[in-house]
Amino acid sequence: MRVVIVAEYYPRAADPALGVWAHRQALAARDAGAEVEVVVLHRPVPSKAALKARDVRKLVAPLKQPLRTTLDGIRVTYAPFVAPPRPRSYPSWGAWAAPSLALVLKTLKPFDLIHAHYAAPAGDAVRRLGKPMVVSVHGGDVLGVATKWANGRAVVERSLRAANLVLANSEGIAARCGALGAQDVRVVHLGTDVPAHTTRGTDFVTVGNLVARKRHADVIRALPPGARYVIIGDGPERARLEHLAQGKDVIFRGALPPGQALDEARKAGVFVLPSTEEAFGVAYIEAMAAGLPAIGTRGEYGPEEIARCGGGMTLTTSDELAAAMSATLANREALGRQARANVEQHFTWAQCGQATVAAYEDALR
Repeated sequence: MRVVIVAEYYPRAADPALGVWAHRQALAARDAGAEVEVVVLHRPVPSKAALKARDVRKLVAPLKQPLRTTLDGIRVTYAPFVAPPRPRSYPSWGAWAAPSLALVLKTLKPFDLIHAHYAAPAGDAVRRLGKPMVVSVHGGDVLGVATKWANGRAVVERSLRAANLVLANSEGIAARCGALGAQDVRVVHLGTDVPAHTTRGTDFVTVGNLVARKRHADVIRALPPGARYVIIGDGPERARLEHLAQGKDVIFRGALPPGQALDEARKAGVFVLPSTEEAFGVAYIEAMAAGLPAIGTRGEYGPEEIARCGGGMTLTTSDELAAAMSATLANREALGRQARANVEQHFTWAQCGQATVAAYEDALR
């Protein structure tokens, strides 16, 4: 079975961490028996941050992206497309990307199925080509595009209805897909590697972009006396967070390459990410695999899903965060064992690959 994976978020030369989970799922599907190739919807426009900083290197990086490469044995083609600025037009990007995608698909060997990551823009672009399609929904489409953009809901609904099968990353997201018109939905969890050794650390750690919804500020305010908090990531909230952290043992590591970020996080003792709009959250299970218990927000789809599957995830609220952090740190060894067992049973890449290929086969029946 030959499958073409179409994604907007996928590693690039200038940003190897972007959409790395999509690449890992592609590798897992290949290892489970599918022949896979990837097409990336690439809009060669610099980010607003690069424009604001006038960083020449980042300004030209999108234009310098090679159009063909091979990552870990998987052939990847970048399909450039132009579209109006994101704030005004994001739901329509599938229409702008479809012609470029069609041209690239004509250059590939015959394939059986397309796997689009996100209902928009990738799913919408594929829908316009009339090919057999599986759509993976990761949250930003049904929680963001469908609710925050004019015409976004209609675009997402059309993509979900056109899919042979919709893959959701949690039960909560699966329910949202059904409400938006998906006819056949199943949950397929993303995965992580399970390291040979578990942590002996005692620090709190967060891996994630420094944006308001990740709620790093809540963690800084709730930090127990004498505890250290390591923040891995960068973003627009950094200056405010650094000011808030004055007088506390908070270390800002900045953005690190994916492997280094994971290694650093797994040296800590407790992973804490009380964020909102978490459809799943691979960062939780990556930490839990090394024996770090995790703390997430009660009512969020991702933390609730991980807690439903097994132990090692503490669900809390902003008001209860300080108490949850202290209690989790005090019981970190027992909770860490539960966290690792949860990942081993439910969240490995091998399990993800097998479930993904099974979904491909069912979509073609």
